Amino acid sequence: MAKILIAEDERDIRDLIEFTLKYAGHEVIKAANGAEAVELAPDVLPDLILMDVRMPRMTGYEACRALKDIEAVQDIPVVFLSAKGQPSEMDTGLDAGAYDYILKPFAPDQLTSRITEILTKFGIE
Repeated sequence: MAKILIAEDERDIRDLIEFTLKYAGHEVIKAANGAEAVELAPDVLPDLILMDVRMPRMTGYEACRALKDIEAVQDIPVVFLSAKGQPSEMDTGLDAGAYDYILKPFAPDQLTSRITEILTKFGIE
């Protein structure tokens, strides 16, 4: 399956996402904040990056912009995970270079279904 980098500062949520995605057969790499995700991505070359919006050290928006400036990872789809569903928040995320937005809270089966749809669109098994 896919290699997925998760950037989420809340440990419980990060662990839940990791468990859900591993159960679905994916390889998971975890980052505790946006800066860590930017450091890890060029080394691990994930197929997909799931990123919280509000994180310490570097927000998801800042991290996404930074990733889009790194040639080795600029084409990797970034999907934001956020409880903030206002159109302005979503527009900011898409303007930063994100492919999509998944709103929290979500059920594990909803998450895996959306991830499968996104990976399929990018031709990733």
